Amino acid sequence: MRTFTKAQQARHAIREFKTLTDAMAIRGFYRPSGKMGRALEQCLRNLSPEIYGSMNDPRVVELKGLEYVIDRLPEGIEECNRIILTEEDPFSSDDRTPIIPLKRRRTCYRVGPNEMCFVITRGLSEVYDILTHMTFLVGEARKIYSRMTDDSGHITIEWGELEKHIRQEAEASESDREQALWSLSIILGRPFRETRHTYANLEASRKAFQSNNGLFHLIYRLGQQIDAEHRHREEAIIIYLTPSLLRIIGQQEYEKKWAADIKATLAERNLHRRPIHIISANMHSVVNLIYGFPALTTAGQPLSDNQYDFFHNLRHHQDAIERFAIQHGLLKLPDRSGTHIDCQAIDTYPLRKLNLHPALDLHLTEAEAEAPVILVIDYAFGAQAFEIMENLLEPTGNGTDAFTFDFSSISIMGKAGILAGDKGDIMLATAHVFEGSSDNYRINNDLRPSDFPDTEKVFQGPMVTVLGTSLQNRDMLIKLQSDWKTIGLEMEGGHFQRAISAAIIKGNAREDMPVRYAYYASDNPIKTGSTLAAGAMGKEGVKPTYLITKVILEKILMDRRATPPSVCESAA
Repeated sequence: MRTFTKAQQARHAIREFKTLTDAMAIRGFYRPSGKMGRALEQCLRNLSPEIYGSMNDPRVVELKGLEYVIDRLPEGIEECNRIILTEEDPFSSDDRTPIIPLKRRRTCYRVGPNEMCFVITRGLSEVYDILTHMTFLVGEARKIYSRMTDDSGHITIEWGELEKHIRQEAEASESDREQALWSLSIILGRPFRETRHTYANLEASRKAFQSNNGLFHLIYRLGQQIDAEHRHREEAIIIYLTPSLLRIIGQQEYEKKWAADIKATLAERNLHRRPIHIISANMHSVVNLIYGFPALTTAGQPLSDNQYDFFHNLRHHQDAIERFAIQHGLLKLPDRSGTHIDCQAIDTYPLRKLNLHPALDLHLTEAEAEAPVILVIDYAFGAQAFEIMENLLEPTGNGTDAFTFDFSSISIMGKAGILAGDKGDIMLATAHVFEGSSDNYRINNDLRPSDFPDTEKVFQGPMVTVLGTSLQNRDMLIKLQSDWKTIGLEMEGGHFQRAISAAIIKGNAREDMPVRYAYYASDNPIKTGSTLAAGAMGKEGVKPTYLITKVILEKILMDRRATPPSVCESAA
C-alpha cells in the first residue's frame, strides 16, 4: 500500500475540506455532530493547521487558536446553536445593530437567544473562513465538555467552581478571580500563566470593543452547548446555508454595485478622464504619507526626527489629518454595497501646493488634466479580490456608449506570511501559485529589491495564494517552498492577477500597464510561535508599511521627463 507524505496528506485534506464545504452549500445545512460535520472536522485534524496549535491533543484546549477564532467571530457565538449563512441582509432597513467581529469585516446579527446570522457578501472565501472557525470551535467545545464530569459522571470540582464564578452577580475580588482562573486552567489542561494571559487578552478586547463575553463565559457556554446537545437532539448545533447564497456565489452582485458606485462618483467629480492608479492597501498609510507632514506642520504640531516614529504617531492625529486631506484633494468613498471595502480617491493636482514630507520624492504636474488620480481600495478577502478587480476594470455603459477608464497602474500591497524570513521583512512577488492546484500566474512586477534601502531584508520570488488563513500546514508549505521556491503566502494576489490577466485579454486594460505586488511579513506560519495566532505586529509593522507605500507613490508620480524604468522580468 502506497504511503503518502505529510505534505501530500495535507494537500488531500484541503481538497477534501473544500469539496465537503461545497457539498454542504448545495445540501443547504449540516450538523457539526453529524456525519458530514465529523468528516469536516477530521479534514481539519488531518491538515493540523499551525495556527490551531494543539487542536489534535485531546488533553488540552488550544488557547491561542481560540483567541484567534473568537476575534474573527461575532460576540455571543458560543451561545448560539443555530447558525445561518445568507446572501441578503435581512435587517438592512431595520434599526437592528449589526455585530462586526473585531478582526474580520463581516456583518452578523443576533436574531434570537440561540441564533446567529452571517451575511455573506465576500464570496466563497468567506464561507470557507466561517466554517473553518466553527469547525475548530466545536472541536474545542467537545474537549471542554469531556472535562465537565469525572469517571463516575459527576460534575468535577473545577467545573463547579467555574459555574459558581459565572453565576455570582457581584464582581469578583482579585483573589477570587485568581482562584477561578486556577480551576479554569485545570479544565483547559493549560498552565496557569497561559490561562491568565488569554483571560487578560480577551478582557482587554471585551472592555475596549465589546467583541467577546470573556474567557470564563466562553468556556462555560461552549461546554454547556455540547452538554445540551447530548441531552436533547433538538439542541444540536446546526448550520444553514440558504438557497439564495448559492445563487449569488460567482454572480458578483455586491461587487458590481461597489464598482459602479465608485466609477459613478469619479464621473460626478469629473475625475474619470484622468489617469487612474489603483492601490490595494489599508485606509491610512497612503493618506498619512501624503498629508501627515503638511497637516501637522500647518497645525504647528511637534514632529519626530525619526520618520518611522513620526508615521507611527500619526495615528493619534487621524481626524485632523483627514480634515486637512479632504480640503486638499482627498475624496472618501465609503462602501455602500455591502462588500466591506471602503475606498479613497486622491486628486494629485492640489498636492503641488503642499509642503510634503522631505523624504517623499513626488513629481507633480502643473497640468490639471494630466494630474493622476490615486484610487486606494481597502483589503479584499480571498476570492473576492477577483470579483472587485474584474468589475472595476470593466468599461462603464454598453455598446457605443461604453467608456473605459484610464487605469494606468495597479499596485497591491499588504500583509502576508513569510517562509524565507521574519516578521517585518518585505516580499516582492514574481508569480502567484494557487494552493492545492497547478494554477499559477507569472507577473512582471514593477518593483525590485533595489527600490528599497539596503538596510531592509527584501525577498523576491513566487507567492502562494492560499484558501484561508486557518488552512496552513507546515509540511505542505515547506514542500511548496522546496518545489516552487515560494517566499510567502497570502490570500488575494493570485485572484487579483487572474482578474488583471482577464482584463488584458478582453481589452479592458493595457498589456504594458505596470503592476506592482509587495507584501510585508506579518507572521511566519512554519516557525513555532510566529503564526498569526501569536498576535498583531504592532509598531514593527510601521516601517515596512510606509517603505512600500513610499516606493509605490514615487513609482506612480515619477519624473515624466525621465525614461520610466522597465518592468522587472519574472522569475523563470
